[in-house]
Amino acid sequence: MISVLRTCFAALLLAAAGQPAASSAPALPVPALVAPEPQWAELLRTRIEAADARFPGEIGVYVHHLGRDESFSFRAEESWYLASGIKVPVAIAVLRRVERGELRLGDRVRLRADDFVDGAGPTNAQRVGTPLRVDWLLEKMLVYSDNTATDVLIRSVGVDAVNAVATELLATDDLLITTLADVRRRAYGMFHPGASALDAQDLLALRRAAAGPARVRQLAELLEVTPEDFLLPDLDSAFDAYYETNVNAAPLRDFGHMLATLSDGLALGPEGTAYLLDLMSRVKTGAKRIKAGLPPNAVFAHKTGTQHRRACDLGIVTMPVDGAVERVVVAACARGAASNAASERALREVGVAVTASGVLTRRTPAMMRPTMRTWGPR
Repeated sequence: MISVLRTCFAALLLAAAGQPAASSAPALPVPALVAPEPQWAELLRTRIEAADARFPGEIGVYVHHLGRDESFSFRAEESWYLASGIKVPVAIAVLRRVERGELRLGDRVRLRADDFVDGAGPTNAQRVGTPLRVDWLLEKMLVYSDNTATDVLIRSVGVDAVNAVATELLATDDLLITTLADVRRRAYGMFHPGASALDAQDLLALRRAAAGPARVRQLAELLEVTPEDFLLPDLDSAFDAYYETNVNAAPLRDFGHMLATLSDGLALGPEGTAYLLDLMSRVKTGAKRIKAGLPPNAVFAHKTGTQHRRACDLGIVTMPVDGAVERVVVAACARGAASNAASERALREVGVAVTASGVLTRRTPAMMRPTMRTWGPR
């Protein structure tokens, strides 16, 4: 082994001097250089592996320190269902239209009967035909994870524009984003192709039925078939089949790339960046997830996502350290647990692990820190 290393080293010296290596020496492949994990990653990996072992499913984690360009991955190269995480590229697509002057935050969009989707938020309390301000819809979509507000905004800018943002900022064309109503139709379509015709009121009726056999029976009733006509026996099987289609899913590493681009002010202009990060820092969902494990003086601008046996928390931590601010992307998802509470505990443990690792408190040179302006409604 030592003789091989000496041969390689000698060949490198000769090449540097402009002389060819001896022809008798065998040609050896040059090993690829792999950047070592940062110092804080060892403790983080130990804690994440322990949390994953306790969790009745799988977790994935991506952490990236923006000032030092240091990263940690735990299943982050695998594809993860993002659920409401897709609302971040929706918001960017809307705010880009605002920046181009094609839309104003004060513009109003009329609520249509086919916009309604089940889920959190106050938009479903509005009457059909109500004109809703764009900034109001953005707040409801991000702060309260309002699904109907999301679909109104997707309709306003077009789903193609949203997918174009995702392709650009995630640096991949593997993410296909759909409306949230279409998520339901696709998932229920795993039972029966007739689900593609479910309307807004059908989707709301399905949500009112308890998850499990009652919802399956409700679906059969709406489609005017019997459960025996279904291709799959239960919700678990249907949603697992839907997740296999990889719609609204992406590697956490790629989603983290988008969050880094946003934080660096490269996804939007300075005002749009500050406006979106402010909304994400006021998110009301996910209080028991990553945020619960972070230091009390950390600000987490994030978006949560929740669906059948799936939960995510994806965002940017800003942490004051000695008069400066460190910025760290933390993106994590959990899959497979029957209990949402178990998924939330796992995501909280991710926050605890990130805090304990020291990544939030290691100083970054001041020259690396960007500044931002504020942006308000117009």
